[in-house]
Amino acid sequence: MVRALAWYGGFLLLTALTSSVGQRADPLTLPAPEYAHSIRLDGDIILGGLFPVHARGERGAPCGELKKEKGIHRLEAMLFAIDLINKDPDLLPNVTLGARILDTCSRDTYALEQSLTFVQALIERDSSDVRCTSGELPIFAKPDKIVGVIGAAASSVSIMVANILRLFKIPQISYASTAPELSDNTRYDFFSRVVPPDSYQAQAMLDIVTAMGWNYVSTLASEGNYGESGVEAFVQISREIGGVCIAQSLKIPREPRPGEFDKIILRLLETPNARAIVMFANEDDIRRVLDAAKRNNQTGHFLWVGSDSWGSKISPVVQQESVAEGAITILPKRASIEAFDRYFKSRSLSNNRRNVWFAEFWEENFVCKLGMHGKRPGSPKKCTGLEKVGRDSTYEQEGKVQFVMDAVYAMAHALHRMHRDLCSGYPGLCPRMSSIDGKELLGYIRNVSFNGSAKTPVVFNENGDAPGRYDIYQYQMTNRSAEYRIIGHWTDHLHLNIDAMQWASEGPGVPISVCSLPCQTGERKKVVKGVPCCWHCERCEGYQYQASEFTCQLCPYEQRPDRNRTGCQPIPIIKLEWHSPWAVVPIFIAILGILATTFVVVTFVRHNDTPIVRASGREMSYVLLTGIFLCYFITFPMMAAPGVAVCSFRRIFLGLGMCFSYAALLTKTNRIHRIFEQGKCSVAAPRFISPASQLVITFSLISVQLMGVFMWFVADPPHTIVDYGEQRTQDPGYARGVLKCDISDLSLICSLGYSILLMVTCTVYAIKTRGVPETFNEAKPIGFTMYTTCIIWLAFIPIFFGTAQSEERMYIQTATLTVSLSLSASVSLGMLYMPKVYIIILHPEQNVPKRKRSFKAIVTAATVTNKLSHLASERPNGEVKTELCESVDNSTASTKTTYVSYTNHAI
Repeated sequence: MVRALAWYGGFLLLTALTSSVGQRADPLTLPAPEYAHSIRLDGDIILGGLFPVHARGERGAPCGELKKEKGIHRLEAMLFAIDLINKDPDLLPNVTLGARILDTCSRDTYALEQSLTFVQALIERDSSDVRCTSGELPIFAKPDKIVGVIGAAASSVSIMVANILRLFKIPQISYASTAPELSDNTRYDFFSRVVPPDSYQAQAMLDIVTAMGWNYVSTLASEGNYGESGVEAFVQISREIGGVCIAQSLKIPREPRPGEFDKIILRLLETPNARAIVMFANEDDIRRVLDAAKRNNQTGHFLWVGSDSWGSKISPVVQQESVAEGAITILPKRASIEAFDRYFKSRSLSNNRRNVWFAEFWEENFVCKLGMHGKRPGSPKKCTGLEKVGRDSTYEQEGKVQFVMDAVYAMAHALHRMHRDLCSGYPGLCPRMSSIDGKELLGYIRNVSFNGSAKTPVVFNENGDAPGRYDIYQYQMTNRSAEYRIIGHWTDHLHLNIDAMQWASEGPGVPISVCSLPCQTGERKKVVKGVPCCWHCERCEGYQYQASEFTCQLCPYEQRPDRNRTGCQPIPIIKLEWHSPWAVVPIFIAILGILATTFVVVTFVRHNDTPIVRASGREMSYVLLTGIFLCYFITFPMMAAPGVAVCSFRRIFLGLGMCFSYAALLTKTNRIHRIFEQGKCSVAAPRFISPASQLVITFSLISVQLMGVFMWFVADPPHTIVDYGEQRTQDPGYARGVLKCDISDLSLICSLGYSILLMVTCTVYAIKTRGVPETFNEAKPIGFTMYTTCIIWLAFIPIFFGTAQSEERMYIQTATLTVSLSLSASVSLGMLYMPKVYIIILHPEQNVPKRKRSFKAIVTAATVTNKLSHLASERPNGEVKTELCESVDNSTASTKTTYVSYTNHAI
C-alpha cells in the first residue's frame, strides 16, 4: 500500500514538474490548479491545511456540495487560531504564522493531488533548458515552503497524504483522523493527531458493552479505512481481553445497491440473541441502517452502540427517533469555544475575503444568490450581504472546532520552543530557522504539553496519539422531544451512570444481548466449541457440586452438596432415637418381659423351698431366668446412643443372655438324656447330675462365650463409627450418616453363633428326650420351647440379612434382633415358668411333696411306659393289649400327676 501510494505520489510530482519546466513557457505560468480552491495567508512560517470544504463529487466530478460545518467551521477555526497566535505576544513573538489551506473534497486521491502543493518548494528545478520567448532566462515564482500541515479530516485522506509528506519530512497533525493504522510509527512517523485513535475508542466501546453485560454482539462497518480499522480494533481487543464474542461482522459497501441495507438487517436477525450492534459507520450509512430497521419492524430490537462518527449528531436520527432510541454513542470529550462563536458570528462578506469559499457558504447558509455568478442559480432570493450568522440562520459550533484549534496551537508551541532553543532571544526568525528541519520540528511536536482551547491537556505519546478522553451519550426520548444525554465518560477506564439510562419498551433493567443466559447455581457451563460466549447448562448431579464455572466435582465421602450445589456440607448423622416407632415396640416388649421375669424370680425366691421350685432345679432355674432377663435387657443398649460404653455393653450382653439360657437348657436336657440312657443298661446313676455339677457344666459353657468376647475386646477395642454408605441415597438430600458401633455382620454372627450352636444342640437333645413321660421333669416343655425358638430364629435370618440394602436397614435390623431376643426369652419364660407360677399362685394345693421313690423305680417305670407307648402305636384299629413285666410294681399305673425331683434320690 505504501509503495503504491509513494509511486502514485511520485507520478503526480513528475507530472507537475513536467508541466512547469519541461517546456518553454511564460516564467510566471504555474500549474493550473495551484491556487485554485485554496486560501493563502502570508507569514514568516507557513502552515498547510487540509479540510473537506466540499463533499465527494458524483459522476466523475472531483468535488460536490459545500460542507458548511465540517468544512467551513473547521477551516475558519484554523484561521481564527492563527489570528490568536499572531496576536499573542508570548507565543512566537515577532514571528507571523501564515497558511496555505486546500480543499480535499472528501476524496483521498484528490487530496493527494492537492497536497503536492505543499512539497513544491522542496523540489529542485533544473531550468537550464528553459528559455522565455525573448530568449531570456525564466524567473520562477518561488512557492511557499510549508513547515507543517494541519489535517486531514478523514483517516483515508490522512493516510494517503501522510505517505507523501513523510517522504519530504513534513510533520502533520490531524484534528479528526482516528484510524488505528495511523498509530504505526514505522509507517506514519511524521503523523500526529490531537484526537485519540479508534483503538482507544474501540476499548471504550468494549468497556461499555462489558458494563452492559452484553457478551454477544455483532459489528457493522462502513467500507473504508475508518470503519474497517475501527471494527478490527474492537474485535482484536475483545479477543485479547475475552468476555465478548462477535456473532457477525458485516460491512456496508461504498456504493450500496438497492435493498442492501434490508439484507444487512435480515443478516443481523440471523443471530437474534446478538441484539447489540457495534457500529463504525459514517452518518449516511447510519441513517440508512436505522431506516432499514424501521422498515423491517425491528424498532426496539437492536441495541445500537455508535462510534464518534455518530456521536451526538442529529442528521442520522432525523425521522428515525423511535428506532434509534436507547442508542449509546461515543464522542471525544470536547467543549464549545465561545470565542470562536463570537468570531464566526461576526464574519461577513466584507470582513472575510480571505476565505475563498465564504461566499459559497453565505449562499448555502442563507439560501440566497450572490449576483450573476452565484453558486445557487435556482435560488429565488438574492443575498443582501447584511445577513448575520446566528440571527438569520441556525448556528451550532461543529464538534471538531476545538481539535482544529488545538492542532494549530500544538504546531505553534512546537515552533515556539524550537525558536527559543535555536534563536535564543533573536527577534523574528534567526538564520538557523530560515530552513526548518522537519524531523527536528517533529521532535518538538511530540514533546509539547499545554492546556488546549477547552482547558484540557494536549500531549502526544511516542506514536503521536493523543490520550483517550470520551463523553458517552445515550439517545433518549421524553414526552416532548428526543435528545442526546451524557451518561458517562471514559478516560483510561469507564465511568458509566447506568441509572441515568433509558430503554425503549422494556423494564427498568438493562436489556440483554447474550448468546446464552447465565447458568443457575449448581449448574456448570458446557461451552460450545469455538464460541466461548455460548454454552449449555448442565446440572451437577448426584453428590457433585459446582467447583467452578465450568466443572463439577464429587463431594468428600462424608459430605453432600448443599442446596445450591455451590459447595459441600456434612451429611447429617442419625441414630436410633428412643421415640422412634422402631424403638418403642421392642422397648415395650422388653419392659413387659423384664417385669414378667422379675415377677417369676420374686415368686420363686418367695417359694424357694416349695416342691415345684425344688423340682424345677432351683440353681439352674435362676441361671435360666438370668439369661432370660439379659435377653430382655439387651434391648436397651441396642437402642441407646452409640458410645464406647454402650458398644462394650452390646458386645458383652448381645450373646450372653442367649448363652445363659441355652447353656442351662442344654445342661438340663443333657442330664435327662443321660439319666434315661444310663437306666437302660444299669440301675446305677450317671455321673455329674448333681446341682453343683450342673452349675459347673453350665458356667463352663458360658465361659466359652465370655472368652470369645474378651478376645474380641483385645483384637478390636469397641468404638463407634459413622456409616455413610448405609443411607447413601441417590438423592443427596435424603443421605444420612448412621452413628453405630463398629460391629460388622460377621462379628454379629460370631457373637450369636455360639449361642445358636447351644440352641441347636439343645434342640437335638430335646428331640432325643421327647419320649420321656410327662411325669418326669421338664423334657417336653423344653422341647416345645426349643422348637418355637428355632422357628423364631429361622424367621429372623431372612428378615435381618434380607434388609441389608434397605434405607431403613439400621431400624429394621435393630428392631428385628431385639424383638427376636425378647420373643425367645418370652417363649422360655412362658413355657417353662408360667405354668409353675400359675400353680404356685393360684393352686397352692398342688404344690405339695409326694412320696420318694428310688432311682431304680423311676427308671423302671419310665421304661415300662415307653414300651407301652411303643406297643400301642403298633396295634391296629386301636386295640391294645397290656403287657406287664414281672418286676414292675402295680403302683406305677397311677394316673395322677406327680412331680419328682431327681435331687431327692441317691445317686
